[in-house]
Amino acid sequence: MAEVLVLVDHLEGEIKKSTYELLTAARALGEPSAVVVGAAGTAAKLADGLKEHGAETIYVAETDRTDFLTPEVDVLAALVAEKDPAAVLIGVSADGKEIAGRLAVRTNSAWLNDVVGVEDGSVTHSVFGGAYIAQAKANTAHPVITLRPGSVEISPAAGAGAEQAVEVPAASGRQATVTSREPITGGDRPELTEASVVVSGGRGVGSADDFQLVETLADTLGAAVGASRAAVDSGYYPHQFQVGQTGKTVSPQLYIALGISGAIQHRAGMQTSKTIIAVNKDPEAPIFEIADFGVVGDLFTVAPQLKDEIAKRKS
Repeated sequence: MAEVLVLVDHLEGEIKKSTYELLTAARALGEPSAVVVGAAGTAAKLADGLKEHGAETIYVAETDRTDFLTPEVDVLAALVAEKDPAAVLIGVSADGKEIAGRLAVRTNSAWLNDVVGVEDGSVTHSVFGGAYIAQAKANTAHPVITLRPGSVEISPAAGAGAEQAVEVPAASGRQATVTSREPITGGDRPELTEASVVVSGGRGVGSADDFQLVETLADTLGAAVGASRAAVDSGYYPHQFQVGQTGKTVSPQLYIALGISGAIQHRAGMQTSKTIIAVNKDPEAPIFEIADFGVVGDLFTVAPQLKDEIAKRKS
């Protein structure tokens, strides 16, 4: 059975949930092999989780150098040349898409982007804001596939987890290097693309000060906070929390939309959520077309009542 390379997404010794989704999806194409790129000692912290989710081989590419722009591209390209895998799976994120695009060019591979399902020989795309489902198949060897987070149900499966050291190629001929790195401070809330519950606010929230209502409901649920493009463009909330076609794509178990009309731009980033609850005073708002539960009403009345009821049931 051919190998399928899975790039491990990790942060401070913790594997992101999207990596386990990738390992699950990889089994439809071949034998999953995890690729860990990071500082010395990173793989040791991640190995158990990778084994428990089906990694037969763990390729360890560790270096203490910090001036690399995208060392993952060099590591994966070398593995593609050596192992000739059935495919390379990478999570959809800002970094993931950067790595995937560069890798596809470097290895002369097809790039199947923003996939929501993987089958033997083909992938599934949700396009035009979920209005259509498209099947696609690569015409090249070892295609690069980027999978939308939350699209695949995680299914643990024991893997051998045999570790194999991989050399990080030298940075010869580079035109750019990283001069410093500083993580974004996100607070105690879950990371937006990893969260199982997301509460988002739109232009209907009215102001940056009133966005506290969205945050309060999110904190009651232990949820991440999101925002529509209209809310971000109006200065209500930082761009890093934007959900939509030009923001982040989320697929949580529960998505609550407060004061969001449901323009196609926003729907493209959250339509695959398992359960959608919408609160909007406009009964004709497009968000109600995809909502599982809708409340036509003033969010400033509905959201506090919802928060109080949730707090009551948790006590």
